Amino acid sequence: MTSNRSSNNQTPQTIWIARHGHRYDFQYPDWFETARRRYDPPLSEQGLQQAQELAQRLEQEYDQGSSRLTIVSSPFRRCVTTANAVAERLGTGIYLEWGIGEWLNPDWMTEMPEIASPEELQAEFPRLDLSYRSRSQPQYPEVSQEDCWRRSGETARELARQTSGDLLLLGHGATVLGMTQGLLGHPVDMQTACCCLVKLTRYDGDWCLELKGDTSHLSETESQIRLN
Repeated sequence: MTSNRSSNNQTPQTIWIARHGHRYDFQYPDWFETARRRYDPPLSEQGLQQAQELAQRLEQEYDQGSSRLTIVSSPFRRCVTTANAVAERLGTGIYLEWGIGEWLNPDWMTEMPEIASPEELQAEFPRLDLSYRSRSQPQYPEVSQEDCWRRSGETARELARQTSGDLLLLGHGATVLGMTQGLLGHPVDMQTACCCLVKLTRYDGDWCLELKGDTSHLSETESQIRLN
């Protein structure tokens, strides 16, 4: 990840923020009872389709092989799979960042979630760049949603400062909202459906919210929006 953006550089910077696709355990709740890593589900068939539709949407903005877009993903499998669909379309790499990972809500999980190691993920998703080191290492539990918003918002601001060019930040229901609010500096009333898309563009230091949880690129969305 490059970090040569100057405070005097007036070129607009765009940050896309997206949520992962529909989860396998949303479709098959019994999966949770026997899964090895039950807090790290893969995508459902619907989620895989949503990931491809998100990738097609971003392909309209960037050329294959373009270096203009840096992709940073939560390390949870559902996010990496979604990010990989975009990376495959654009011919770019993926960085893993715990700071935009799932809200460590004790009402959802009884312990720090076990997820695949970066090396295991890279064996499946070769576009992962393991030279990157996460800016944040959140600690379980995060009792309040505000804690999650603060952590993901601070991470988004740091990544924006350190990155040259545009960013795609691939997160979760709660962290999509936290990242958006962290960049804008104020609360946002927004639904964060699976594979929704946020677009923020910075002009002369000020962020402009241009897309707000947009799902117009999706052929199917869930009727019940869940944060986790």
